[in-house]
Amino acid sequence: MKFRYLLPFFCMAVLNIYAQTATPAATPPMGWNSYNCFGSAVHENEVKANASYMAKYLKPYGWQYVVVDFLWAYDNPPGSNIGNPYQKNLQDGSFVPWLTMDKWGRLLPQTDKFPSAFGGHGFKPLAGYVHQHGLKFGIHVMRGIPRQAVWAKSPVLGTNGITADMIADTGSKCDWLNHMYGLNMDNPGAQAYLNSLLKLYASWGVDFIKVDDIARPYHKKEIEGYRKAIEQCGRPITLSISPGETPVSEAEHVTKNANMWRMADDFWDNWKEILHMFDYAKRWEGIGGKGHWPDCDMLQIGKLSKRGPVGNERYSRFTDDELYTHMTFWCIFRSPLMIGGNLPENRLIERKLFTNAEVLAVNQQGIDPKQLYKKEDSMVWYSHVPNSHDVYVALFNTGDAAQDVTIDFASVGLKGNVKVRNLWEKQNEGVFKNTYAKTINKHGAALLRLTPSN
Repeated sequence: MKFRYLLPFFCMAVLNIYAQTATPAATPPMGWNSYNCFGSAVHENEVKANASYMAKYLKPYGWQYVVVDFLWAYDNPPGSNIGNPYQKNLQDGSFVPWLTMDKWGRLLPQTDKFPSAFGGHGFKPLAGYVHQHGLKFGIHVMRGIPRQAVWAKSPVLGTNGITADMIADTGSKCDWLNHMYGLNMDNPGAQAYLNSLLKLYASWGVDFIKVDDIARPYHKKEIEGYRKAIEQCGRPITLSISPGETPVSEAEHVTKNANMWRMADDFWDNWKEILHMFDYAKRWEGIGGKGHWPDCDMLQIGKLSKRGPVGNERYSRFTDDELYTHMTFWCIFRSPLMIGGNLPENRLIERKLFTNAEVLAVNQQGIDPKQLYKKEDSMVWYSHVPNSHDVYVALFNTGDAAQDVTIDFASVGLKGNVKVRNLWEKQNEGVFKNTYAKTINKHGAALLRLTPSN
């Protein structure tokens, strides 16, 4: 094996950490998110277990974010996997369930689930644990301001007499979780509220926020509000927005204001959803780049739905070939890589999928990914290897039987003899002239590096 193939193994983590420190999401963020395995009911010890696993096994390959997903302010009863608890009004207008909230109308982690938050510490102790492992900490938030803060007329920190009811857009509501109102960003107190949120998150040590219910419909002013709040909070924070479908017509705006954005609704372990994701990605082709990435959603790999939110507890329903297709496409397209499965329960196949440095280099370093062709039962995407004439090529068999999938070297700018390296198998296939064909199982994929050899 030549040194150039070993380079990603030794250098990826260093390059990734340097890039993320210099510019948030300079390369596609890589990490773990609690939603797909724990829904609303993740507990502090489980977050720590995933952080410890990442630090031990995945950090050397560039994985770094540990993200607590939604409803961390809600007290899930023991054994509960309720995903979207509906808030109801009591006779005096107050709400049940009541979410943990400070006097400024800002939600706080619920201490039954996050004991280290007791005494007003918020997520600072948990973020500190993650940081001690050389990783970064993130949280999920819902767009807007809590309805209970509007009822309580909570004062807005940093303003003179403005209260939550004066900045809420009570006609703007999430259609699947009724805890929040949108913000009327034409009221100066609205930006002050977002500023107070991000200053709080920065004081906790948050490195990443995922803002939900903001991309469909596309809430342009509120997205700008979060970006402005991040800019004044004193800490570099990566901004992710969801869910899809973020309109392609807003590409110019979203690339200026968000670091990553969902292209589609929640993605789960179903082959048809992979086929749909190919189409979503094609619409966003050529738009991703340093600091801004179209997001295919989380990796449905590993142990899922331990406490909901979709289906029974299981390992991913994808076949092994489909798992490789899933990971291959997310890498060649340069989507953010956020693992959805519970890391401590990873098996050998999950370890292989997450720790192939040559494959991850395609995601972190590939230049200008494009679809070369798409037929009824096959597809090819490619990108360029930086500082070389080499090309990354991903071959996909989308049909229901094994078949050869072919790459014509001239179609990706290569002529004559070409060395072919199989990145998943970590071996050289040989030198070929003009074309290369690979027999691929149904729903499978191959990922190659092509090197001119004239």
